[in-house]
Amino acid sequence: MLITCPYCGPRDVIEFTYQGDGNRERPQPASQNLDAWNAYVYDRLNPAGDHNEIWQHSGGCRAHLRVVRNTLTHEISSVAFARGDHKIAARHKAGGKS
Repeated sequence: MLITCPYCGPRDVIEFTYQGDGNRERPQPASQNLDAWNAYVYDRLNPAGDHNEIWQHSGGCRAHLRVVRNTLTHEISSVAFARGDHKIAARHKAGGKS
């Protein structure tokens, strides 16, 4: 499976680390709602079809990416930087510290 990093281009999946479901919302850090934390940690959907995922290009620019992947065919329909990581990758490309 190839993932096209917006910074590095197409790379084999072995360069990436799966970070989890991109649809889950984390409870507030100070929250003491045990049901919300249990749901966040343990409840997982197993969708058939397109799925929003977070991956890190751990063997490359180290950017976090938002990937839409079909769980049946493994076809990737889109890849984008998650949050503001494109600024980190731009510094990395320019030779600055990331």
